[in-house]
Amino acid sequence: MTQVYLDNAATTQIRDEVIDAMTKVMKQHYGNASSTHSFGRSSKSLIEKSRKTIASYLNASAGEIVFTSGGTEADNLVLRSAVRDLQVEHIITSRIEHHAVLHTVEQLQKEYHISISYVNIDATGQVDFSHLGELLQNPKKTLVSLMHVNNEIGNLLDIQRVADLCKANKALFHSDTVQSVGHYELDLQKIPIDFLAASAHKFHGPKGVGFAFVRKNSGLKPLIFGGEQERGLRAGTESVHNIVGIEEALKLAYSNLETERAYIEDLKRYFIDKLKAAISGVTFNGCSGDMETSTYTLVNVCLPVSVEKSAMLLFQLDLKGIACSKGSACQSGSTQSSHVLAELLSDADLQKPSIRFSFSSYNTKEELDYVIEILKEFTDH
Repeated sequence: MTQVYLDNAATTQIRDEVIDAMTKVMKQHYGNASSTHSFGRSSKSLIEKSRKTIASYLNASAGEIVFTSGGTEADNLVLRSAVRDLQVEHIITSRIEHHAVLHTVEQLQKEYHISISYVNIDATGQVDFSHLGELLQNPKKTLVSLMHVNNEIGNLLDIQRVADLCKANKALFHSDTVQSVGHYELDLQKIPIDFLAASAHKFHGPKGVGFAFVRKNSGLKPLIFGGEQERGLRAGTESVHNIVGIEEALKLAYSNLETERAYIEDLKRYFIDKLKAAISGVTFNGCSGDMETSTYTLVNVCLPVSVEKSAMLLFQLDLKGIACSKGSACQSGSTQSSHVLAELLSDADLQKPSIRFSFSSYNTKEELDYVIEILKEFTDH
C-alpha cells in the first residue's frame, strides 16, 4: 500500500545521522554524567558540548540552555517559576496557544489567583498589536506568552515586535517556539526574549528531549527538584544519548536550512495550487494558505464536505495510507473540535472537515499528487 506521511507538525522522522550519533553514545558513553570517574566525565563533556552547539545556533550563551524532556516541560518550567518565583501576577496570552501553555496558565490562575488576559486575534488568527499594547499597561508584573509558529494553522508571529513591545513595557516575554526552532533562524542577542521552549522531535531528532532558553540572571527556579543537574534548574540523571541527538538534529537542521526550506516551500505552493484546481470551494484556515504570513511547513485545509461525510475523512485517508491530522496530535482521540479553529471559524465551517497537512524534506510531489487524488475522490462522491 502507498504510504504518505504528512504529519510532520506532530512529529518527524529521525535522521539517520542522528540515530547513528545516539547509538554511539548508548554503546560507548553510558556513564552517569554526575559521576566523577572517567565514564561520568566523558558523558558530562558530551552534554556540555551539545549545550554549546545549541547555544551557538541561537546566538545565546551555553548557560542559558536548560535541557528538558520536551516543549511541554520547558513551557511549564518557565510559566510556573515566573509566577511562583518571579512574582508575576498577570499573564497575557492568546486563546489559540498550545495547551501546554493554556492549561498551565489556567492551573496557575487556580493556584495563585493571578490575572489572565487574552489578546484579541483577527479572523485569520493574527495578534492585534494595539490590544497587546493596551494590555501591557497593566501595573501588575506581567509575562506575555505567545507562540512563534502556531502548530495548527501555521501563523507566524512577529516575534521581534512582541519582544520589543514587552521590553518597552518592562514585561517578561516567553514564546513556545516548538514549531520554529530548527526551521527559522533565531538570534537571541537581537530578539530581547526572556524564555523559549523547543523540542527535538519537531526537527528530525528524538522524542523525549527539548530545552528551555532562560535568559541569564532571570531568577528562574526549578520545576523538578532533586540533584544539581542542569545547574540546579532541572534535577534528574541526564539522558545523554537524547541530548547528543538534539544537538545533531539541530546542527543538521541549520546546516541544511536554506536548501530544505526552499524544497519544502515549493512542496507547499504546489499542494495549495493543485488543491485549489482539483477541489472547488476548498479554503485554508488561519494564514496557512499564505506563504508570507504562515510557516512553510504546513497547511490547514477546510474541505467542502457534508457533516455526515466529514466524520469519516481521517479514517478514509488512513485506510489509503495517508497520515495527517485534524489538529494538534496532543488532542487526537478527543471528541471536541480544535480549540484553535473554534476561535476562527463559523459554526457552519466548523462542521466541515479541517485537516492539517505538514511537510518535510522527505516528502515528494508524487506523494502530494496521490493525496490530492484521494481528497478529490472523497469530495466528489
